[in-house]
Amino acid sequence: MRMNIIIRTMLFVVICLIITGSLLIFSSTGSMPFFKGHIAKVIIAFAGFFVFMLIPYEYYKKYSKYALLLAIVLLVLTPLLGTEKNGAKRWIELWFFSFQPSEMAKIVLIMHLALLIEKKGELIVDFKKGFRYALFWIGLVASLVIIQPNVSNSVIITLISFTVLYVGGARLKHIAITLGGAGAAALATIFAFYPHAVSRIMAFFTNEHMQVKQAKIALGSGGLLGLGLGNSRASDRFVPEPYGDFIFSILGEETGFIGAFLVLVSYLVIFVAGIIISKRAKDTFGQLFAFGVSFTIIISAFINVGVVTGMLPTTGITLPFISFGGTSLLVFAISIGILMNIAMQNKDAPKISIEAQTASG
Repeated sequence: MRMNIIIRTMLFVVICLIITGSLLIFSSTGSMPFFKGHIAKVIIAFAGFFVFMLIPYEYYKKYSKYALLLAIVLLVLTPLLGTEKNGAKRWIELWFFSFQPSEMAKIVLIMHLALLIEKKGELIVDFKKGFRYALFWIGLVASLVIIQPNVSNSVIITLISFTVLYVGGARLKHIAITLGGAGAAALATIFAFYPHAVSRIMAFFTNEHMQVKQAKIALGSGGLLGLGLGNSRASDRFVPEPYGDFIFSILGEETGFIGAFLVLVSYLVIFVAGIIISKRAKDTFGQLFAFGVSFTIIISAFINVGVVTGMLPTTGITLPFISFGGTSLLVFAISIGILMNIAMQNKDAPKISIEAQTASG
């Protein structure tokens, strides 16, 4: 498939998702000032997309560690200087919007892991000489995020990072043992210090989370074709802050099964396009960076949908390009810009496997 077709298809799908999100946000709030605030964030996101689309992705190799250190400093400062919302300090207030450093940390960590794997080459299969260096950065970032507290983002950062390591050639044994130990430690920490996370887990198993119940009712009431934009009943009374993490329920209610299905297919299209771009990249860094960014988008989408449909415990993971949230929208737009640049830089490159690249490194 020609790279130009992939680039245009992905851009079209992303624009459609952003337009859909904007319409749903206006529909679920009915507030023009709120909607204008969202549109301002959309404009900033598009600006970020165009800027990062024009930066050659190889440029990041020089500064990935510095970018990661900056993200870590911001994560350290967030509990100290951040604004508290719903019992957590996850945001740093800027003059025009609230910035969530953990969202930035995701993409920067993927960037640095991709570079680390490229530099280590075959040594990534060796725990002492390769794997432990990646483990240090993953553990540091995930720990700083969970302190905020932001358990869900810490989990997703860990999941994405170890997936990138696996794709990059790390041994499954090392990953499994590390995840097993980290998982046990994380559960012990959650049950000891984060009662809100425990209550969410218990509500999931007992099916007592009212917001999820109302979200599923909203999804079911949409039927095949939906009630029509602006005709949601759940957004008026039953689903709190429907423009945020639970916007998929409003999507299902207003556009029905068809609309919800098309949105899910859109995320799959982005992921498949990202995989093709990854396979066409001429270097391990580009391959793993493209894969990591694509995987982040699709896993975020399906975790969000899993929460809304009651298949997963409630989290703070947004629906990419659709949920209200300035940092999330900006970071996902930048991610697409980076993907576009990797695609443009490798239009004529032959297909090279990651295994071959790491072996030659």
